[in-house]
Amino acid sequence: MSSHHHNLHSKLSAGGLLLTLGIIYGDIGTSPLYVMKSIIGENTINPNLILGGLSCIFWTLTLQTTIKYVIITLNADNHGEGGIFSLYSLVKRTKIQWLIVPAIIGGSLLLAEGIITPPISVSSAVEGLLIFKPDIPTIPIVIFILFALFFIQQFGAKLVTKFFSPVMLVWFSMLGILGIIQIGGNLSILKAINPYYAYQLITSGLDGHGFFVLGAVFLCTTGAESLYSDMGHCGRRNIRISWAFVKTMLLLNYFGQGAYLLQHSGDTLAYLNEYNPNPFYLIMAEWFQPIGIVVATLAAIIASQALISGSFTLINEAMRLNFWPKVKINYPTEVKGQLYIPSINWLLFLGCVGITLYFKESANMEHAYGLSIILGMMMTTTLLNFYLIMKRVKWYFIGAIITLYATIEICFFAANITKFKDGGYVTIVIAIVLITIMSTYYLAKKISKTYTKIVKIENYKKVLAELSVDLSIPKYATHLVYMTNSNRSDEIEEKVMYSILQKRPKRADLYWFIHVNVLSEPYNKEYRVTEIVKDDIYRIDFYLGFREPTKINLMFKEVIKDMVKQGEVDITSRYESLHKNHIIGDFKFVLSEKFLSNDSDITFFEKVIMNTYFIMKKLSLSEEKAFGLDSSSVKVEQFPMVLHAPEKIEMCRLE
Repeated sequence: MSSHHHNLHSKLSAGGLLLTLGIIYGDIGTSPLYVMKSIIGENTINPNLILGGLSCIFWTLTLQTTIKYVIITLNADNHGEGGIFSLYSLVKRTKIQWLIVPAIIGGSLLLAEGIITPPISVSSAVEGLLIFKPDIPTIPIVIFILFALFFIQQFGAKLVTKFFSPVMLVWFSMLGILGIIQIGGNLSILKAINPYYAYQLITSGLDGHGFFVLGAVFLCTTGAESLYSDMGHCGRRNIRISWAFVKTMLLLNYFGQGAYLLQHSGDTLAYLNEYNPNPFYLIMAEWFQPIGIVVATLAAIIASQALISGSFTLINEAMRLNFWPKVKINYPTEVKGQLYIPSINWLLFLGCVGITLYFKESANMEHAYGLSIILGMMMTTTLLNFYLIMKRVKWYFIGAIITLYATIEICFFAANITKFKDGGYVTIVIAIVLITIMSTYYLAKKISKTYTKIVKIENYKKVLAELSVDLSIPKYATHLVYMTNSNRSDEIEEKVMYSILQKRPKRADLYWFIHVNVLSEPYNKEYRVTEIVKDDIYRIDFYLGFREPTKINLMFKEVIKDMVKQGEVDITSRYESLHKNHIIGDFKFVLSEKFLSNDSDITFFEKVIMNTYFIMKKLSLSEEKAFGLDSSSVKVEQFPMVLHAPEKIEMCRLE
């Protein structure tokens, strides 16, 4: 780990702790808005249900969030960064091919969570208005807030994030104070810490709850994955210390809601307030409820912002790992790692609006919410197992940890899958669409790479050197630049040589081959220059982290500037009149755009994969824009991709 990343994770400060509140805990911090309401549902309030539900919440936050994520998973950092794709980048060094499956599924489910979290958080907060005006239409208000939230993404969250931390500090303080007020009137509620009450509820079958209460309880640990994904923004130590405060405030509020509800045993939530039967708002004094609704709405917006930013980062990583088609990325601020992806932003918005209109109320969204999160956590557990093996952790420790969390998460999954027909299928449909896109793109890239012919540059050095001084061929450019996928500096794709020598002979004074290596670490910007033929052929290898923007135009200029400064190359124009006036020569990039050749003899599966891939390619960003090239200096050539070239056709000549 570099000193920078070591400092990030070991540094502890009041500012860092406050920043962590604003960035990390939006999602898990808003769970008191809907968890207790979901546990009770339409059932009659009774002590066994309340004490058992609170006990389940306490031990879920302790085992799942605190031990699994805050203590264990945060150790699995990739040069300071976290998240399922960062974890996959670490474990893929084991060369176990199938680990890509949990990585793609987990990434897709995190994106699905990004579509479900904003509607459920904002709806839960806005529905507090029903206490004052039962007939107020909440759906238009929710959609307006969501639109405003997604609209401001293009300007960057730099200004907005300054308000996040103070608002979340107020939010968590409010949660704790509201809880303490209620607990003070009934200290016996604290006995719910005893795990016996959780066991009793799960095994009792009480009022139709029993084991399946875990489906509602599980919602209290939403945001644990986001906590890991955002580790690089705040540092491990800041997260661990601030979590102690956050967990305390959350538990105080949950237990406060429980203390209030125990006073109303025998009633239902609808009886307590038919318009908004939410214990979160019921524990507030009537005069404080308007303030509580405003603070809750702001906290819900912050929770949504964290998921949106996380989705942008996730897609950026997916593109670098060849899981997602290339899309336009903007960098609205100078803040490292902060980006904006227009297409994803508005797709998320449409998804959020669809969820809001389809489910209408936050209570209905809970069914879809839990299933996406538990499946994502199961994928992280799978990858974490191989990370612990890779780190040579003692087998008995790995066995105990994985057995414990496999058991817990399978139980949560079993409880949540019962909600499939009540809305859980929405999550599965969204995830399947995303998994299909990622899998298709990855497989197509793999197939394409398999059938790319590579040749030795050594065999072409002589002809290229002669071509550059062959005055019988019109000069194509002073500097001719090709992007190459060949990993070895002494090799090049056959199609590149075909383009230079046969498609239309391209005479240039200097030939440049550029290769981009995407590394398993997030942030890295290094390059290597290989001189193949002095003053004729050069190769540049860029080594970029998977979170670095691919701005080849700017990076190539910096490399050239450095080479000129070192006296390694002369980039002035070779035209006599321009050369003596020290005019820099022109640079021309040539990119090849593949299409599936009719000569390909492929299976039905390969045909579906490749045709889908080329449709996605048409809808995605062009190669020149993806590489950050100036379109005025780019030539795109069509090149047929032949998969499984047919056997030689035997023909008979007639006299």
